[in-house]
Amino acid sequence: MQFQRPLLRQELRQKMSPQLLQSIQLLALPLTDLVAKIEEELEQNPALVVTAEKATESWEELEKKQIPESREPSSEFEYSENYSESGFGFGPTEDNKRQFIEGALSRSETLQDHLLWQLRVQNLSPEAFTLGERLIQNLNEDGFHLEDPASLVKEPGSLSLIPPLLEIIQSFEPMGCAVKDFHESLAVQIRLRNDLPQEAGAIVRDHFDLLEKKKYQEIARKLKISEQDVMDLLDDIRTLDPFPGRRYSQSSAQYVIPDVQVRMISGELVMKINEEEIPVLGLDPFFESQSEKGMVIDKSARQFISQRVKEAQWFIRSLNHRKETLIRVSQAIVEFQREFFHKGPRALRPLTLKDVAEELDLSEATVSRITGSKYMQTEWGIFELKKFFSNSISGSGSSGSQYSQGGVKEVIKEMIKDHQGPKKLTDKKVSELLKQRGIALAVRTVNKYRKEFEKD
Repeated sequence: MQFQRPLLRQELRQKMSPQLLQSIQLLALPLTDLVAKIEEELEQNPALVVTAEKATESWEELEKKQIPESREPSSEFEYSENYSESGFGFGPTEDNKRQFIEGALSRSETLQDHLLWQLRVQNLSPEAFTLGERLIQNLNEDGFHLEDPASLVKEPGSLSLIPPLLEIIQSFEPMGCAVKDFHESLAVQIRLRNDLPQEAGAIVRDHFDLLEKKKYQEIARKLKISEQDVMDLLDDIRTLDPFPGRRYSQSSAQYVIPDVQVRMISGELVMKINEEEIPVLGLDPFFESQSEKGMVIDKSARQFISQRVKEAQWFIRSLNHRKETLIRVSQAIVEFQREFFHKGPRALRPLTLKDVAEELDLSEATVSRITGSKYMQTEWGIFELKKFFSNSISGSGSSGSQYSQGGVKEVIKEMIKDHQGPKKLTDKKVSELLKQRGIALAVRTVNKYRKEFEKD
């Protein structure tokens, strides 16, 4: 049984140390949220301080640190360790802490951010949690599925997890996400809201065509209620949000801060982790000296100092672990997707979380967390790290078709853009042209992708 029993879940949580839980949580944070988390820790822990120096590397300094041809971990990646334990002894000041807190970044929360935050507090098995993350990352800005949820399942035995997971995500705020379309979203919202009559659900599910045509009398006849009742139900339906995800839309002017930057320098790919917004952290000298020498006589004070120092050390180690994991996973992505960086989005190849996880000897959950809600700046634009993960168009993964879904979409875009003639390319013609290139894609799928382009 995939959804664990409460007692079993409680036992597993008890076995997971607070330090490990903190480390896992930090992996999932995007750059701006990480800055906010550091701000919170600085406010709460007097043993944790911002040092006076910040070690950053310019692109010129990184020019020789080019991504190696091998995917094996390489010592050529000599990044400055801003969070290393060797930094504990730096001379921090309260001004540094205050300046960082006052200058901490804020950003509008995305729909995925908001739903993932709610998912993390659910008592789910690791397998269910990972699938839940995939379902959430598969939503468009309206809150609707981009791809069939069943296509996200790696193991056939996990298909049974989808219905209960969808019910959980649909109940999150905003209600009615993780659905096929706005009809289903409205029906879900009616079902979840106790203050709405279920007849409203019947109108949305079974008689929406009549509602659009304003045939209220016919609706009343079918539901065996008065026409006034129908009007009252319509007022109830108007209180719902048919596109719940849009309140978190990033279509308004928003600035994305990339977590990773990749450039082509002298014909070689050079990668840099963005650390400009992250301070160098260390231990407060007083707390560190008192902890080491045990000079405090009062037992409660000594315990307080010792605990705070340990918490600060663990936080710094967790940050360091996050950074190292981000470097390793980003390096692997660049290696797997080298053609993308040379030729652009159309060269995106099939790649799965499992591919990277196996390459780096990490769990899929770890790769999913470190790539969620994080961005990479390239010479082709800024992309979410999850953009680089895509099944082959045949659904066979990275070992199947040479074309990813994202790559095929780019090919279709170019076909439509470059077409010369009085009439636009039909979906059927696009499908035929793709077939000539060795890409088997159904006409209905071409139409689906085309609608996505028009919407964008």
